[in-house]
Amino acid sequence: MAERKRLIAGNWKMYKTREEAKAFVEGLTEQLATANINLKEQNSVKAVICAPFTALAGLADMLEVQHVAVGAQNMHEAEVGAYTGEVSAAMLQDVGCQYVILGHSERRAYFAETDAGVAKKTIVAIHKGLIPIVCVGETLTEREANQTQTVISSQMEAVLDELVKQSDQIAVKEGQFVIAYEPVWAIGTGKSSSADDAQAVIGFIRSLIAKRLGEATAQAVGILYGGSVKPDNIKTYLSMQDIDGALVGGASLQPDSYTALLVNSF
Repeated sequence: MAERKRLIAGNWKMYKTREEAKAFVEGLTEQLATANINLKEQNSVKAVICAPFTALAGLADMLEVQHVAVGAQNMHEAEVGAYTGEVSAAMLQDVGCQYVILGHSERRAYFAETDAGVAKKTIVAIHKGLIPIVCVGETLTEREANQTQTVISSQMEAVLDELVKQSDQIAVKEGQFVIAYEPVWAIGTGKSSSADDAQAVIGFIRSLIAKRLGEATAQAVGILYGGSVKPDNIKTYLSMQDIDGALVGGASLQPDSYTALLVNSF
């Protein structure tokens, strides 16, 4: 199995003003110093904070000192246009973003995002040099009906179809494309999938990639787990063969807990 760098991505959702984001960075700087962590000098873990649009301007500059990357939580697939309230890949890059979360379950549930739409955004992000973190996951009802693999397959195949179509232009390399398995029933509920169950689904996701894009590509793609991940349980998930990191909500909002996530990921 190829060695893949771990990715710990914080998703702030609709939290933090610019001043609160600044205070977070100041606290994180102190916490990393106390923990004697220099993210530049290690090569095993990548740290990312995905912030609200309003907090992005200036955040990349502040976090660059600590070698923490910045991402957005959504983007539009068009380069420009009459899309009130939306932002493009170029706009995200302009404020220093390297990553973008696509297809989060909250976007799918509250804003009617579709598998096809998420797939289009994924291709645009890669073409434009952003690293998409594409979210997939089943609801509790779907899980209890034993539909997990069916749901995951539908979400993944939409993206994989587009990648196959673009295979002459896009060769997925390590770190260029990330999947996050987030069972919807475990997001913000305090419930979490067991490490073994998460590994089973993530292993299935990797097998889907292998079937469509080849084993080498499948081994290059980072696949994260998300769903009530905390400092005290992240090691259990990272001990699994196919889990390459975490997409974390609540536990990424405070400098001490985010630092603890990083410490427990080395």
